[in-house]
Amino acid sequence: MVRIRYQAGTILIEDIDPIFIAPLNYVKFDPRVNAFRCLAYKYFELIGYLKSKGIQYEDKALQPINGVIELKKEVMLRSYQEEALQAWKDNNYRGIIVMPTGTGKTYLAIHAIFMLRKSTFITVPTIELMDQWYNLIEKCLQTEIGRLGGGHKEIKFITVSTYDSAYLYAEKIGDKFEFMVFDEVHHLASESYRQIAQLSLSPYRLGLTATPERVDMQHLIFPEIVGNIVYRKRVAELAGSYLAKFDIKRYYVNLTREEREAYEKYRSIFKKFFEDNNIQIRSLEEFYYLINKSGMDKKAREALLAWNEARKIALNASEKLVLLERLLMKHRGDRILIFTEHNSLVKEISKRYLIPEITHKTDEREREIVMENFRKGVYNVIVTSKILEEGIDVPEANVAIILSGSGSKREFIQRLGRILRPKEDKLAVLYEIVTRGTTEVNLSYRRYTKEELFE
Repeated sequence: MVRIRYQAGTILIEDIDPIFIAPLNYVKFDPRVNAFRCLAYKYFELIGYLKSKGIQYEDKALQPINGVIELKKEVMLRSYQEEALQAWKDNNYRGIIVMPTGTGKTYLAIHAIFMLRKSTFITVPTIELMDQWYNLIEKCLQTEIGRLGGGHKEIKFITVSTYDSAYLYAEKIGDKFEFMVFDEVHHLASESYRQIAQLSLSPYRLGLTATPERVDMQHLIFPEIVGNIVYRKRVAELAGSYLAKFDIKRYYVNLTREEREAYEKYRSIFKKFFEDNNIQIRSLEEFYYLINKSGMDKKAREALLAWNEARKIALNASEKLVLLERLLMKHRGDRILIFTEHNSLVKEISKRYLIPEITHKTDEREREIVMENFRKGVYNVIVTSKILEEGIDVPEANVAIILSGSGSKREFIQRLGRILRPKEDKLAVLYEIVTRGTTEVNLSYRRYTKEELFE
């Protein structure tokens, strides 16, 4: 009889006639153990194949953690959440659900967990999100819950982990969970994080995100390791009903004479390099090409450094702070989130206007205090770089001011999502401030129309 078992992120297939393995291009013979082997994520496909061929097998691979789940607090799903859950169920409990921030993806996942009642592993990008998921599950479900990350090493029936910790433990836990939930699933496509999915046997998989597509096109791996996009709702479809009505306002500022001179000096360096080498930076891929070349080419490195310096001048133009001050005066009393690309500008704004800051360097306890005071209304404004872009629950915010950013659609939608939770008779407003006559205009999401951003 054929035997299959788990070993360090792979499946060993023993005592099988090679003629049956021949059609499976994902299975390779391993002479070290005189058996066939494939990556663990092919478990669902492999079992389906063996059954379809009527091959008798002994399954020793999946060794899930035992446990029970009882409902502690029932949360009613909205119609679109029910549609999404049904679409995922109809796709053999595999696939990705795409919905805007603030539309209840976490509650939807908790319903999926209760529906399956299987050992579940949830991966999230940050410690804050890990704790947020843990607390919500604890409130809704009666079961054993563990955390992996942020000093916690608890592997329980339901385990919530950061992507970093899940990557480190992937080989050890790959046979322990039947259901995997990937929150902010776009992170999973990176070369390292995708191993979390590849080294796991979990037959049931759910990805959640507002922005699945990546500029590096690595999202094309999702159908293989998670499943297809089975349901999608866009911001425009839910704004005004399940999301707050919103407006986007764009403002342009100028560089000072000193800033313009410095900007043009650096710009001339990288522009000459581009012209001499017939390079046109029209996409992120072309920019990556320049970065890779800079490691071997002195002129390319000088051009890249000049590019960065010019971009820094454009992103941190002093007139942006003048306009920021006016907007803060205009929205006195509103809950405001200020986003920047660089931590240096975060610190300058925090110091100049006495606004609490949150960056990746802010320790966990301080972040908790700042966020709690923001929720209570002790603080009305927070300035941050990238920490608050994903998943953090800030329902009170109704104004976002983007002083600078990477320019990706994902970043824009994530930042907009921070202010879209429903507010009674209150319009959410997002301000974009960009420096006129610089690469910030040409290489940012500001070049898109509103319709293109939400297509």
